[in-house]
Amino acid sequence: MTDHNTNTTLFLERRSYRRRRVMDALRLLPIVGLLLWLFPVFWPNAKDGPDAPASVSMSGAVTYVFLVWVVLILSALVLWWVLSKHSGEASDPPEQQR
Repeated sequence: MTDHNTNTTLFLERRSYRRRRVMDALRLLPIVGLLLWLFPVFWPNAKDGPDAPASVSMSGAVTYVFLVWVVLILSALVLWWVLSKHSGEASDPPEQQR
């Protein structure tokens, strides 16, 4: 028989937990970007009929795509900065008190 207690909780250090969540966010960023880029497919167009809502112009759609692209780049930059900040803290040796 094993003597493992099934009610034990796993303690995760706060810095490593946050670092892992940031890494998860970085992994999900391409999927979010793909979904945001596919969003214009569902916009109404002139072929939908006379009762359809007003269609979006091509310039508006291109502007949307490039804005999503810029937001993805900026969010990846911010997440990368947060990740490097947290990994820098983890690699620093603890200060010794005199």
